[in-house]
Amino acid sequence: MKSFLFHRFIYLLSREVSFLIQKCIVLKDRKMKRIILITGGVRSGKSSYAEKLALSLSANPIYMATARVWDEEFRQRVVRHQQARGPEWTNIEEEKELSKHPIEGRVVLIDCVTLWCTNYFFEDEGNVLESLEKVKKEFDRFTDQESTFIFVTNEIGLGGTSENELQRKFADLQGWMNQYIAARADEVIWMVCGIPMKIKEHIA
Repeated sequence: MKSFLFHRFIYLLSREVSFLIQKCIVLKDRKMKRIILITGGVRSGKSSYAEKLALSLSANPIYMATARVWDEEFRQRVVRHQQARGPEWTNIEEEKELSKHPIEGRVVLIDCVTLWCTNYFFEDEGNVLESLEKVKKEFDRFTDQESTFIFVTNEIGLGGTSENELQRKFADLQGWMNQYIAARADEVIWMVCGIPMKIKEHIA
């Protein structure tokens, strides 16, 4: 009888431990693998909100800037922005290949998708479909890491259709890439006059 009770106890205990392990794995995935997209117009408060959000999720988030540094004057501007953000940030400058930076387990703010797409667009000489395919593949490689991603982007199509062909092409690239990220995001936030409006939220 004692032997039966002992084995029964071990069996129930092993089931409970297995359940707790699985629960911890799920909670870890919920916590770490997360994609947030913040979009809006010019001076809508996107970057400011994104920075505050990143700092609320981590004491030492990563700031990944996608702007291409064209000259020394722009380089100095970048340095001033880094200093203004403070020492709690880890700053990374990356124009295209975001996935080559190991950010496992970190909170990373990518500012911004528009400049990231621009770098591909001009190197591909305005070939929208070629650039779109490259950015999608790089996005998938980058977000394959177990991290919290905060992407900042622009709604550049809200102002109407441009008369310039190159601008129309880029608006197509930007719009399609925004849709691609939004479809895979756990949350999408639209900034209007500095006010965050959540238009998509993941429900576990």
